[in-house]
Amino acid sequence: MYPIQKDKASGRRGFVQKSALGAVAFGIGFPRIAKATSKKGELSIESSATNLARAIKSGYLSSAELLQDYLARIAEVNPAINAVVATCPERALEEAKKADASIAAARQAGPLHGVPFTIKDSLDTQGVVTTAGTLGYTTRIPNHDATVVARLRAAGAILIGKTNTPEFTLGGGGKGTINLIYGQTFNPHNTAHSPSGSSGGAGAIVAACGSAFDIGSDFGGSIRGPAHANGICGIKPTTGRVPRTGHWPGYGGAFDAYQQLGPLTRYVEDLSTIMEIISGPDFRDAGVIPAVLGDPISVPLNELRIAYYDNNELSTPTDETRQMIADAIEVLEPKVASIIEDYHGGDHVVYPLRDQITEADGGAWLERLLEKAGTSKPSAGLMRRINGEPIPTPDFTALLEKQDAFRSKMASWFSQYDIIICPANASPSRRLDDTSSTGGGYTRVYNLTGWPAAVVRASEAPNGMPIGLQIVGRPFKEDHVLAVAKEIEKAFGGWKKPDML
Repeated sequence: MYPIQKDKASGRRGFVQKSALGAVAFGIGFPRIAKATSKKGELSIESSATNLARAIKSGYLSSAELLQDYLARIAEVNPAINAVVATCPERALEEAKKADASIAAARQAGPLHGVPFTIKDSLDTQGVVTTAGTLGYTTRIPNHDATVVARLRAAGAILIGKTNTPEFTLGGGGKGTINLIYGQTFNPHNTAHSPSGSSGGAGAIVAACGSAFDIGSDFGGSIRGPAHANGICGIKPTTGRVPRTGHWPGYGGAFDAYQQLGPLTRYVEDLSTIMEIISGPDFRDAGVIPAVLGDPISVPLNELRIAYYDNNELSTPTDETRQMIADAIEVLEPKVASIIEDYHGGDHVVYPLRDQITEADGGAWLERLLEKAGTSKPSAGLMRRINGEPIPTPDFTALLEKQDAFRSKMASWFSQYDIIICPANASPSRRLDDTSSTGGGYTRVYNLTGWPAAVVRASEAPNGMPIGLQIVGRPFKEDHVLAVAKEIEKAFGGWKKPDML
């Protein structure tokens, strides 16, 4: 048994334990593990959450033992990557023991029964510190779980910790995932490189097998970027699919449609498992639609029409990125109805338009967030978004009309296809000390259209850094996206263990 450490200083019944700037207080007492094993056979902390849940429900695997292994892995890797910023080991162990006892008593179990997970620190967690990366919330402990957290826990999953995020998910300032409370998060494939952001803590710890899965948020690529950078899977659902209740920033406002919540996992099958749990109205986030979520297994691949491109003419892709697209097309071509090279040209419109809209109020919406949190010292990355120069209301409404016209044009273009294949980024994760301009990425356009988009690792650079393929679908067709993602994962292997393991 691995010892569980109490947080005597917090006075919060041992639920909350925090790290600061890479020093993990909760790691004391955990032995270093050379190999991840939870019980026997092939099952381990490297296995899919879906398979782990099956094993726990069958009595083959102990949730409590699995929990100890995940905590040990966090203690092993977190000093190097600073991805997990708080843990709740005592509560998690209590829940894991109850999960094991309920199986022994033949009680009904949920789809993620006994599986440990982490959650991005921008999502509220009852009884566990939630800072959203802002100094005013350093000691804030919510009384309620965010909707997605509550749904996962109701499905049997066990929260073990929180993962790092820039301030209000927006204050990375080109450094990926960093804030003034916990500091910088690093990529487990090479700690000189960025884990991307804003769900960089989530992506890094999932890639390093310190968590079965995590939930990220995506305002312009903040799920897909970390999936690409850390070599895992992630999906940004359709706008209106998943409630954002309990997330910072939350639902509502002029930028409401951009931000979506979705899972980060090592395996595509877990994206499907988790999407079934977290989707659907909670009757608080008014933007959520009761749309049917299809089953990827039932998708007829031979009926799918695919468009692809490898260059958005804003960010020149590396040779390896272009080759990845070519290899993916070669794999998919005999399995689908058609594959045509066709670029919608939307990135040229989106980058100036999104900036104009989100900066239109001079950063007043961010100032309201800071005031609500009681934060008097914002991060430099967040301050870059606050210029105090709002534009006239007629100009703002004209921008919104231009945005809707763009969405309409994009929807018309997409009517001839079912899937888009393109890069997640022009290059693999860059070094943290690389300050050169990127020129624009490949993800933000699909936040503005609201279309579902997933990323799965499909290649790697000569330096070993992973490269992710982006798969985009029509609105509420996550099943199409995940069916294609599964084919890519089978062809190219998907997640690959970082060398640090």
